[in-house]
Formats: sequence, structure tokens, C-alpha cells
Amino acid sequence: MNDALISLFTLTILEIVLGIDNIIFVTILAGKTSPEKQGRARTIGLFMGMFVRIILLFGINWIQRQDHTLFSFAGHDFSGMALLLIAGGLFLLFQSVREIHLKMRGETPEVQEKGTKYNWTTLMLQMLLINVVFSLDSVITAVGMAKELWVMVAAVVISMIVMLLASKPIAEFVNANPSIKILALSFLVLIGVSLLGEAFGQHINKGYIYFAMAFSFSLEIINLQIDRRAARK
Repeated sequence: MNDALISLFTLTILEIVLGIDNIIFVTILAGKTSPEKQGRARTIGLFMGMFVRIILLFGINWIQRQDHTLFSFAGHDFSGMALLLIAGGLFLLFQSVREIHLKMRGETPEVQEKGTKYNWTTLMLQMLLINVVFSLDSVITAVGMAKELWVMVAAVVISMIVMLLASKPIAEFVNANPSIKILALSFLVLIGVSLLGEAFGQHINKGYIYFAMAFSFSLEIINLQIDRRAARK
């Protein structure tokens, strides 16, 4: 029982760390709707992520069976999992680069895409797809760290409750600092590239990626503090 509790605690912390990317991207997507709907959109997006993770955990045997080779091309063997990673990586790259491009041009998709039923449906579909991409990595990590299914499900539920409580202050911070939003989108480009690398058999240690994220974020926080002090003076 003690081993299970230790696994639960460790896995919950890791799920929270992995979920920060999810919160940020859900926040960016929620910004496409009107201000009064953004909180609702974030909550739906995060609950969607929790349910997707739990469904994938119950279907973990099916996921693990996707490792066998389906076909070979240009000297690479492609399995069902590799195709999922390629699709997820390309989706992350497309969404992230598109958002960065629009912001560099000074356009505001948040204004252009507000209000219609079609765009709300599109927003929910985008959130579902992004949750599936992030959930694959989360579920694979959970299976590697815990043996009991209840431990993995409990860790996902607890981490999601923490993320729901933290989503509003994180959203306010991201929306108030455009440079943080660009930095977050750049992180998602990095994660998309890592998913593509995994699909082609090039394992990239996640520790390096998250260290780079933490280091860049720390520097940006220092830079924001310097700018605010300079503005006050």
C-alpha cells in the first residue's frame, strides 16, 4: 500500500508538470471566444483532458498493441503509435506556428473568431484534439511509473483538480503578458518537434525539453520584472 501511495504522489506531481502545457494552450484557445465565455471554455477544455486521459488509461492495452510495424518507408518502420505521434506533432506545429504568425502580423484571431456557433464548435474540436495529443504523453508516462490502474486514474483526477484551481490565475498572467504567450507557443513547437522525433525513432529526453522550458520561463520572468521597474521609474 505504501508503494502505491508513493507512486500516486510522484505521478500526481508529474501529471501536474505535464499539464502546465495543456493549461497554457487551452488558455490560448479559450481566448478566441468572448471574455464572458473564456472561463467556461477553459473549464470544459480541462475536464475534456481529464476524461480523454481516463479513457486512454482504460484502453492502454490497445495503445500498447500499436507498437507493431504497419509499413516501412524510406528506411523507417511505422507503427500505429508512430502515426499517432506524427499526427499529434504536425497538429501542434500547425496550431502553434499559425498563432505565432498571426500575432507577428498584428492580427487578432480572438476577435475574428468570436461569437458564432460554428466557431464555438471549432474551438471545442481544437481543444479535444490538443487534449488527445497531450494525453498520449501523459498516459505513456503514467503506465511507466505505476502498476495499478486506480493509482493512474487517481493521479489524473487529482492533477486535474489542481489545474482547474490554477487555470484562472495562469490564464490572467498569460493574457496580461503577450511575451509569455509567444514563449508558450514556442514551447509547443518544441514539443511538436519532439513528437515527430519520437515517431521516427529519435528519442529526445523529456528532461532536456522541460529544463529548457523552465530556464526560458525564468529568464522571461526576470525580464518582465526589469521592464516593470523601468516603467515605474
